Amino acid sequence: MNIEDRLARLEAKLDALSAEADIRRIQARYMFLCDTPCPEPGQIDDAERIARIMDLYCEDAVWEGVGAYYDNQFGRAVGKDAIRAHFEKFWSPSRRPGLLLNAHYLTSEQIHVHGDEADGQWIHCQPWIFDDGTALLRSSRLNNLFRRVDGVWKVARTRTENVFVAPLTPGWANAYPAVSVLMNP
Repeated sequence: MNIEDRLARLEAKLDALSAEADIRRIQARYMFLCDTPCPEPGQIDDAERIARIMDLYCEDAVWEGVGAYYDNQFGRAVGKDAIRAHFEKFWSPSRRPGLLLNAHYLTSEQIHVHGDEADGQWIHCQPWIFDDGTALLRSSRLNNLFRRVDGVWKVARTRTENVFVAPLTPGWANAYPAVSVLMNP
């Protein structure tokens, strides 16, 4: 193999590895911004949180819950305006019960890059604590699509399917913050 071919193969491999790293960061950033309390520096409000989440998405993106349990709970939102409306309902001040804690843990990662498109699969688990004293543990499988837009990787589809939802005993967690100060100066 000549040097030009070797360099072309190395360049393609480097591009794929860089894409995987970018996609991994986008998925983790999405989960980070969805955590409650939101750990983003500056203690942003929910409108700013949603705006930062929307920056991760393509204009024609899809957000959907699929399967017997999630079809009726989450439905399907197509386009950034519809996805924004989905999140606005989720973080509405009138939502009852109110959410005190929600943290996302990602595992079983698989990322496959195909030029300017990619897919990624994860399993995530998340505890939820509500202001009425109830709590649950939720686990989902994610099958997401990504697209490079003007050189930047964006989420083209978030697709989530329920693995399980389990109630947690009230008081199972007795120490958790009302706000996150982790990343504040």
